Amino acid sequence: MEEFEDDELVWHKVPVKIDESRNYVKALHVAGKKLCLIRENNVLSVTSSRCPHAGADLTHGWCEDGKLICPFHRHRFNIETGQGDEKQHNYIRIYPLKKEDNEFYVGIKKSLWNKIFG
Repeated sequence: MEEFEDDELVWHKVPVKIDESRNYVKALHVAGKKLCLIRENNVLSVTSSRCPHAGADLTHGWCEDGKLICPFHRHRFNIETGQGDEKQHNYIRIYPLKKEDNEFYVGIKKSLWNKIFG
């Protein structure tokens, strides 16, 4: 099963093996999107890959204390909620991730087109 749908999301199979043994921040390509795959302290997260402040590539960032750090201007984002630090007034998108039958799937919202005609 490469993908499946529910009412709001299309679940896409992650095309690479996810390493659950160490911490990292790296690029993840799913459904034509470049996302950011993060593992820190036994938490796996998938976020958007562009910083909303200046568009830097967050896949080149790093994590500290549950925050993804932008490599360009050091903006910080909570890897579970996407919320930026208080004075930033910005956020990144968090994508749901689930594991079924030892495979990981990323949930991407259905487009309006797919909701109407899907």
